Amino acid sequence: MTFPAAARLYGILDLGYVEPPAAMEVADQMLDGGIQVLQLRAKKFQPGEIRDLALKLVPLCRKFTVPLILNDHPELVRETGADGVHVGQDDLSVEEVRKIVEADAIVGLSTHSVAQAEASRVLAVDYIGFGPLFATPTKPDYAAIGTSGIFEVHRLVDRPIFCIGGIKRENLSEVIDAGAERVVIVSGILQAPDIVSYCRSCLDLLPT
Repeated sequence: MTFPAAARLYGILDLGYVEPPAAMEVADQMLDGGIQVLQLRAKKFQPGEIRDLALKLVPLCRKFTVPLILNDHPELVRETGADGVHVGQDDLSVEEVRKIVEADAIVGLSTHSVAQAEASRVLAVDYIGFGPLFATPTKPDYAAIGTSGIFEVHRLVDRPIFCIGGIKRENLSEVIDAGAERVVIVSGILQAPDIVSYCRSCLDLLPT
């Protein structure tokens, strides 16, 4: 599956927030709510556990025609049938990742400054994450970078840019006003009483 260029809302099924037995139900609700890219993030889990869950998520994502992205673990992409992998600045390089995954696999990269985002222009990535915009427990080791660089990054980078980090429905309009076209929302979605409605209301706010 190619990366959906029109995707605006990217959801992360983070096992730091969701217990594994509930993961499939939560993923189904996210997809039903309109998530257009789904990432599986399982930082404290073994590769075998991630593989087993990814194998279950792939057919669910296919049902909704949504790509499944694995956080790290490019070696699991082929084995599970996932559509791609997302890596950070301190993970394997994009060049190394491309040697591991299929040629048409989706590769995403986290960037934490305008300079890192600009540097991604010469890399074989399909999209970038830009943030964290706000303080977030999901990324406790990274300082919030604020929203002031969003317009500049969109001027410099000619591929999909997903703003990330502490974004919730409550501050989504602020992020959009700062120039964001696409966002990743994690805890806001995963902790919502009604995940389906929450996702749909966020999509309604995002520019088309």
